[in-house]
Amino acid sequence: MITADDFIAEAGHAGFDFYTGVPCSFLTPLINGVLSSPSLAYVGAASEGEAVAIASGAWLAGRRTVVMCQNSGLGNAVNPLTSLNAPFRIPTLFLTTWRGEPGIPDEPQHEVMGHITQDLISLIGLEQAPFPPARQALGPALAHAVERMEATGLPYAFVVKKDDVADRPLDQAPRALPTPGRRADYPDGGPRPSRAAVLERFLAIVPEEAGVIATTGKCGRELFTLADRPQHLYQVGSMGGASGMGLGVALNSKRPVVVLDGDGAALMKLGTFATIGAYAPRNLVHVLLDNGVHDSTGGQATVSVSVDFAAIALACGYRYAASCASLEGFEQAFRAALEQGGPAMIHLRIAPGSMAKLGRPTVKPADVARRFRDFLAVPVTEPMPA
Repeated sequence: MITADDFIAEAGHAGFDFYTGVPCSFLTPLINGVLSSPSLAYVGAASEGEAVAIASGAWLAGRRTVVMCQNSGLGNAVNPLTSLNAPFRIPTLFLTTWRGEPGIPDEPQHEVMGHITQDLISLIGLEQAPFPPARQALGPALAHAVERMEATGLPYAFVVKKDDVADRPLDQAPRALPTPGRRADYPDGGPRPSRAAVLERFLAIVPEEAGVIATTGKCGRELFTLADRPQHLYQVGSMGGASGMGLGVALNSKRPVVVLDGDGAALMKLGTFATIGAYAPRNLVHVLLDNGVHDSTGGQATVSVSVDFAAIALACGYRYAASCASLEGFEQAFRAALEQGGPAMIHLRIAPGSMAKLGRPTVKPADVARRFRDFLAVPVTEPMPA
């Protein structure tokens, strides 16, 4: 059995400095150890898939990351692991527990996953190993994991069994309630704009130093068709993960970070609003382009018509939120968000439909990711307000 401090020290020597995840009792010592270490960053995610997206953003911003979760959450993590990490070739050290291990009494909900944990990890294309059983095995195991991640560009998994890590108490200060944010509303100004028109206006006003993450579907395709820039990342998969990825970038960069989200995607990972509000990066602007439909799949209606995303964002701790339905209102809200600092939400209701001649990104996702990572690595001269 090893201690949490043993793992954290060896992981630090291997360069791992950013942690995120969802708790499991088998992981309690590790999570408590990370939370009790002032030099380490840990983001408690609302779901396992969100944690994978957050870690992906942190990697883009230059961190070496660890995701921790219970194997029951593997189902939530499969989507981003296969449609985000795999195509973009974004590695992370993935620690999952082995609840329901055959022969070890456990709760009934863990029985099925306990039988298939290792098979599922292999099925989605990840290399894996048992969690190192002794302190002297940690260094070589982590070195091998790093070597394989660098060779493949993919996550590498350790499977953590019960009592692999010695108990560790938690030393964590309680969170303070956030200061209430400010809301601004810009009345309708006629017909709702198209997404392409909004993106054209956005391209004209977004700062050159800002990183831009466009959600999956036609948003990223239209952005690429209008202008392909190194500051753009087109999230071709992992629906709902753009906001988590943006959070991971924003927490680890001084650059302004803009997430171009959609109503269907935001609803799928609505818990990320709470995570963004809790960790409150001042450099994050979350733009939600709400056309009320799943545009990429034939225009089926979402439930966003009854949702006030600006109010939700404020309730989750965003510093600023605006609702608008015109290009002029959007520009005013966006400029205000940049001036005041975030996290900021701009909920813009737009018309359904897309460009007639709509292309797809011709730059491969892995190349987009590394181009974006190189862009973020350049020192910024004008960070957003503190």
